[in-house]
Amino acid sequence: MATFFISSYLTALTCLVFFKILAAEQSSSFSFKSFGKDPKFESNIALYGDAHVVYDGSWIQLTDSVSWSAGAVMYKKPIKLVEGKVRNFASFSTYFSFSVSPENGDGLAFIMVPSSFKVDVSGNSSIGVSIGLNKSKSGIAAVEFDTFKDAKHGDLSENHVGSLASVKTRNLSSLNLVLNDGGKLHCWIDYEATSNRLEIRLSQSSSSRPDDPLLSYSINLSKLWNDEVFVGLSSSNGNSSQTCFIHSWSFKLRQVPNWMHSQPLDPVIAKNPKPLTAVPKSSKCFWKVFVFVFGGACGALMASCVMYLWNVLGDRRPVVPEECGMNPVDFDYKKVKVVVVEAAVKDGKN
Repeated sequence: MATFFISSYLTALTCLVFFKILAAEQSSSFSFKSFGKDPKFESNIALYGDAHVVYDGSWIQLTDSVSWSAGAVMYKKPIKLVEGKVRNFASFSTYFSFSVSPENGDGLAFIMVPSSFKVDVSGNSSIGVSIGLNKSKSGIAAVEFDTFKDAKHGDLSENHVGSLASVKTRNLSSLNLVLNDGGKLHCWIDYEATSNRLEIRLSQSSSSRPDDPLLSYSINLSKLWNDEVFVGLSSSNGNSSQTCFIHSWSFKLRQVPNWMHSQPLDPVIAKNPKPLTAVPKSSKCFWKVFVFVFGGACGALMASCVMYLWNVLGDRRPVVPEECGMNPVDFDYKKVKVVVVEAAVKDGKN
């Protein structure tokens, strides 16, 4: 009876923890393949500025074909990237497909802002939202797909991918990728919290995610935020008539338990490994091993005593009363055929 109670309690506790983790992942992850046609669109997505749904609800147009137009699409629910007193930072991945018309505007940007940030779109901003005068205190992280060469931001060309302050940029012309030719492009952005590594990939096809990132650099995002953040996509066209469209967008938070963490795997460290240093032996090691072995032996001895008493006392009780004894019964032999049916499940991807 006691064993059954403990088993039921552990099962219920496991289910509770599982569903709690599942609910947390669902609230921090989303996927929109067709925006306006999705039943969760209005409750989960907010549109700012000139952003509006087009093409029967399938796409989102961020900017109009007039100068100084700006728009943004934000996920309404805040995402918790930092957990616990030890500030465990979660990893994340986002994917979106977009297209930009041939004019030279400010293109598109993926942004992450603190939950206290007031979204204010502006056609004068290079990422479509007003960030104020002091970027270092704004707490904004952005990856921009720029089609305008701005010398004050250190832009390499009018066709590049970079961060908000152009910490690191990549010219796309040498890769035969053009941001503003009107064609659909697919982007993958991944952040690994264990190595503080941000990787950006870009392709003309959704089925061919590049193995090597287009841009990869080290950045500690945990220093930017103390709590929750909002994620979004924004655009501004400056003094042009450039239009920007979002075709699909997904975001997934990846939280790894502490017991699964190993040392951070940083590609830079992996290429230049540090020499191993000898660890001095401690006299306390012997006593630690002794206590561990002695404790294990005591536990095994106690378990053996309990099992022995259980068997001795159990043998004294009749399992079946004599008056209820069973007479031998002859069974006919019949051949039983076991049939195993295997079901094949095909998983189709768009």
